[in-house]
Amino acid sequence: MRAALPPALADRVAAVRVREDALSLVIDGSGLSETAREASEAELRESLAGKVGDRRIAVAFMGERVKRRIVAVGSGKGGVGKSTVTANLAVALKRAGVKVGVIDADIYGPSQPILLKSEDMKPEAEGETLQPVVGAADIPMLSMGHLVNKGRALAWRGPMAGRALAQLFEANWGDAELLLVDLPPGTGDVQITMLQKFKPDGAVIVSTPQDLALADAARAGSLFDQGEVPILGLVENMAGYVCPHCGEASDPFGSGGVERAAARLELPFLGRIPLSHAIREASDAGEPIALGDTPEGGAYREIAARIAAAIGVDAG
Repeated sequence: MRAALPPALADRVAAVRVREDALSLVIDGSGLSETAREASEAELRESLAGKVGDRRIAVAFMGERVKRRIVAVGSGKGGVGKSTVTANLAVALKRAGVKVGVIDADIYGPSQPILLKSEDMKPEAEGETLQPVVGAADIPMLSMGHLVNKGRALAWRGPMAGRALAQLFEANWGDAELLLVDLPPGTGDVQITMLQKFKPDGAVIVSTPQDLALADAARAGSLFDQGEVPILGLVENMAGYVCPHCGEASDPFGSGGVERAAARLELPFLGRIPLSHAIREASDAGEPIALGDTPEGGAYREIAARIAAAIGVDAG
């Protein structure tokens, strides 16, 4: 049977078993992404078509597979910049050599297509499996923003949102070793579905420093605790503002509140991101500031390195 296969594929055949009704092949899948495995299997079946009589062909891969980790990025309330943090962390991780993908799980208010410059892209499907689109920094990603018409409101009840979320998670993520999940704010149906069906390996909570945001962030943390998802740490966003005209520094949302909360809760403090015109302008342009080597981009890279270390992913 090996003689009927292309040489590169024949070299990967580890075992062949011929039975009366079936031909079973074990293929060495070392170094192959999920997409490459699927392509190899299709090529194998095509090469053997008509050469095995009425026998069915059974294919099994052995060897290394991608050990994919999931990190949820959440917040207790909207408006704290969680999506911008997620997009920039993805870029920072990609620059550090991590094979990262992004799931925009904010079913009702998706923003990752804008932040990662993929707003006009539509994912293709192989059977019922979605193929992620490729956004800024060549990051594979999926969002409901890719699946519905721009500006359309989704009036979906919980079960429909849950099914939509499952489609995003069960897509063909290829060799991505880490998926960052941009959660909607709060503690509703989407978060509960994710915890039940696609339990993350860890969670990052984003908050601004003021007391109201911190109270809501604590509720988000409580949900992860109930779901037995480790909290990797807290990020303080919009922490400090330097006037571009006079250079004076101020703290519109307070200062240090998230770090103090992390200490009180005995959780890691991952770092702080400033309130910055440059971050806002880069985000609106779909060119996350972590793509560059500015101080703001450096802040994201430091946080990304701490997250990678916490979940055991090699980031350079």
